[in-house]
Amino acid sequence: MPEADKINALRHTLRHSTAHVLAQAVTDLWPGAKYAIGPPIEDGFYYDFDLPGAARFSEDDLGRIEEKMRAIVAEDQPFEREEHTIEEGLQLFADQPYKLEIIEGVGDTADDEAEGVGGSVVSSYRNGTTFVDLCRGPHVSSTGVLGHFKLTKVAAAYWRGDERRPQLQRIYGTAWESAGALADYLHRLAEAEKRDHRRLGADLDLFHFPPEIGGGLPVFHPRGGLIRKLMEDFSRSEHEKAGYEFVYTPHLAKSTLFEISGHLGWYKDGMYPPMEMEGATYYPKPMNCPMHILVYASRQRSYRELPLRLFEFGTVYRFERSGVLNGLLRVRGFAQDDSHIFCTPEQLAGELADLLAFVLRILRAFGLEDFEAELATRPEKFVGDPAEWDTATEALREAAESAGIAFVVAEGEGAFYAPKIDVHVKDAIGRRWQVSTLQVDLQMPQRFDMEFVGADNTRHRPYMIHRALFGSVERFFAILLEHYAGQFPVWLAPVQVTVLPVRSDHQGYAESVASQLREAGLRVEVVEATEQLGGRIRRAKLEKVPYIAVVGDEDVEKATVGVNAAGSPKPERGVPVADFVGRVADADRTHSTGG
Repeated sequence: MPEADKINALRHTLRHSTAHVLAQAVTDLWPGAKYAIGPPIEDGFYYDFDLPGAARFSEDDLGRIEEKMRAIVAEDQPFEREEHTIEEGLQLFADQPYKLEIIEGVGDTADDEAEGVGGSVVSSYRNGTTFVDLCRGPHVSSTGVLGHFKLTKVAAAYWRGDERRPQLQRIYGTAWESAGALADYLHRLAEAEKRDHRRLGADLDLFHFPPEIGGGLPVFHPRGGLIRKLMEDFSRSEHEKAGYEFVYTPHLAKSTLFEISGHLGWYKDGMYPPMEMEGATYYPKPMNCPMHILVYASRQRSYRELPLRLFEFGTVYRFERSGVLNGLLRVRGFAQDDSHIFCTPEQLAGELADLLAFVLRILRAFGLEDFEAELATRPEKFVGDPAEWDTATEALREAAESAGIAFVVAEGEGAFYAPKIDVHVKDAIGRRWQVSTLQVDLQMPQRFDMEFVGADNTRHRPYMIHRALFGSVERFFAILLEHYAGQFPVWLAPVQVTVLPVRSDHQGYAESVASQLREAGLRVEVVEATEQLGGRIRRAKLEKVPYIAVVGDEDVEKATVGVNAAGSPKPERGVPVADFVGRVADADRTHSTGG
């Protein structure tokens, strides 16, 4: 087993075992508490509880629970596996209704196997004299092996994720193999909190979610709107150079379109409710692809027109439940940078390779460099011709290999109608984000009876590729905001230079410097000397302006500026204005090379 897999397996076991100790501590501190499920998750674990009476956890309780957990660890209690019949399991957990539901509903959910229920056998793990949990395992040998853990937060959670079921309380924690690994993670956690895009969005006046509009529907303020425009303008320019054609489609359509596409059959729960008008039923569109197909199908197509690459920043609407909304990362209305490529079967492999190379080049231009791809292959239940699946999957594999990107194969994880490649990036603090997707659709061309006339003058079915690069503009905006901690690179900064006159009599010279910067196409503001210079410098730094130019008597005399650049160890003095303008202009152009 590779070393990385060994470490991941060890962490999984440590976290699973620590979750048991958490449940044991809670049931000791709150007699009569009911415990539901407590799986290991990425970087940690959680456990869901139903406390007796009106009792509720608060964040203040975490320290007391941790103290109890450490006492259990100090007792070095062995983890002992036991197996029972279904009837014995029901007796053993007679006072735990959530465990009983799992045992009684054998095979109903994915939780059952993880919780130790399979066939006619119920497995459990016991540690100490009183605590036993329904569980498949594995676990460490004893609680004494544990110790490098920390409880992180309390949250609400519906039983089995169903808002119609009881609302429980979830305690999250993290556990690691060493004190150093725990400390590193807690540092990353603190750094992530500082970078939270929701806080930065408010601090930098970029966007907010007005309650008058409703949850999950953001409005962008002027500075946030400018960043977004810069992102979109760059993307449009690069798409145009790469041979894409721009389309614009409506925000809603008749139900018949989504019946043909299949969205009403398999995605209706995620769509906004319909509207009835003039005898027809309309839905806000959840995806752009059906409308792009209508563009293709508006007239007969020839093989000479293919590949046809259609591109749109198309706004879509999906009614996400309020419990899963998360700032710009999970919203109800968002713009997808959607492209749909229609090509001949012979063009598929080359087109996918070019597409993936294009995706990686654009992501690098935004300063993202650490990539990994996941190739999701045919699931057990699928529709379509297996031979077409094999062709599409192999073409995706060749594209990943051609791009030189590390990738893993997620066997059977494709959608029932298509294989795909998901591109993941790591940000500045090592978090992994799924961004771009390339998917070969084997069903839409058939559903819409799409055709092209081939060189043999007969009709053929085109291949269709779905490609989202940012994924959504809003989500990608949030990822970049957190990646840069609000300190955007010069080309994306809404204000690139703030010019500060030391005194009011330097105002004219400050305006002259700003004018030269604007003539170079740069974004500049001048802040008048109506308050102390130090306060204005601090404000500009808090606003994450890349360059602060201070001008005083000597600068007026020598045509220079003092430069305070973000990330620079100390300010510069006496920089000629022409040199400064050239430096900022050069920095503004670095996006073309991913700088």
